[in-house]
Amino acid sequence: MGSTSAGSAPAPASARPLRLLVLGGTAWLGRTIVDAALARGHEVTCLARGASGDVPEGATFVRADRGTSGAYDPVVGGGQRWDAVVDLARDASHVRDAVAVPEPASAPFALVSRGSVYADTAPPGAAESAALVAADEAAHGGAKVSGGRAVVAACGAGRALIVRAGLIGGPGDHTGRPGGWPLRFARAAASSEPDPVLVPDVPGLDVQPVDVRDLASWIVLAAERGLSGTVNAVGERHPLADHLAAARRVAGHTGEVVAVDEAWLEAHEVGPWAGPRSMPLWVPVATHAGFGARSGGAGRAAGLVPRPVDETLRDVLAWELSRPGPTGPHGAGLEPDDERDLLAAAQDR
Repeated sequence: MGSTSAGSAPAPASARPLRLLVLGGTAWLGRTIVDAALARGHEVTCLARGASGDVPEGATFVRADRGTSGAYDPVVGGGQRWDAVVDLARDASHVRDAVAVPEPASAPFALVSRGSVYADTAPPGAAESAALVAADEAAHGGAKVSGGRAVVAACGAGRALIVRAGLIGGPGDHTGRPGGWPLRFARAAASSEPDPVLVPDVPGLDVQPVDVRDLASWIVLAAERGLSGTVNAVGERHPLADHLAAARRVAGHTGEVVAVDEAWLEAHEVGPWAGPRSMPLWVPVATHAGFGARSGGAGRAAGLVPRPVDETLRDVLAWELSRPGPTGPHGAGLEPDDERDLLAAAQDR
């Protein structure tokens, strides 16, 4: 399956419609997976609490709390069989409970994991065989490690697919990380004289966000093909500076760009990655050069084809600008007053 970028033909519908059980399906990635499966002609049932909303039209919604006894009763028994299962759980106990149920566990079972399972973020190019964090279920990465091991133990290596998703971007991204930069440049470009924008200057730091639509489509493809194994599902790797240039390009910003290094950012109490008073996508290069530079070879070999980053950034910018309410940073970034003060300090160097 190729990407759905402009100019490429949409993938044909699956030859054999699947009965797909999605454990989740009401939040961002889950809904996108369900949309992709429905578009391919599959019959989709979602089991979830519904705390994030409803499921896409066309899917069957089974409301259940996976932390309670009998949560899976509506989707087992009575001759029900599933052709594939996709689990988006963060809680390892929910994963263990799911693979203990005969009907879900007898089907190819894909667990959406994350890159936070890796113990060492320093070396670039690390593959799926790299060392993992301890299976500490109180921590997000550790819980994903524990959940992945439960799936492999219950389903066997031939039916278990562990999808280690990298940073996800695209329309609907509420984190403010990949979408934060085109939004910031667009706000600066909207002034009568384009405002300057403060950016991190971090040579050697790469990023590789994967578009949520490409990730979701590939997970459905993997279910159709019965793929198994462990796969880093990441976008194309490129320097952070190139990513920022693409964000500026899609936003049409022609004003000044003020680049500051890590030492300057730390001295001025600007945080990395996310949260208040932060620089989205920046992580300390000495310890995190591999954080956004994992090997994506296994994913490419398995059919994951990322669209051009400009398309992802253009579409997430359109989504950001369509959101109701304030258009400032959310989840990550600098408030306008903070950035003005920091720009003044940087320009006075």
